[in-house]
Amino acid sequence: MAEDTLFAKIARGEIPSEPVYSDDEFYAFRDINPAAPTHVLVIPRKPIPKISDATEADAMLLGKLLLVANKIAAQEGLEEGGFRYVINCGEGAGQTVFHLHLHVLGGRPMLWPPG
Repeated sequence: MAEDTLFAKIARGEIPSEPVYSDDEFYAFRDINPAAPTHVLVIPRKPIPKISDATEADAMLLGKLLLVANKIAAQEGLEEGGFRYVINCGEGAGQTVFHLHLHVLGGRPMLWPPG
């Protein structure tokens, strides 16, 4: 259940985190195991387990998720050097916490395809 995930508890302040952004709909914090010099996780406060679980009713929320990520990328100074957004969907894609989250990665060259 998404309400009881690690990320939901972090967003509610039950588990400490290093906050980067917060509003009524989203919470963003630094990843404790970063894959790049800048690695921020952006989560909606609404519990959605996976991106594939989002519905038409979530369309505005999903658009705002990208806009919040843009704000964070700018705030972190990533625009000039470039950055990457990642959303994993399901265990086979590397999703380990089943609460929708977007990774903002930057501060180093990003290879393609990802490793």
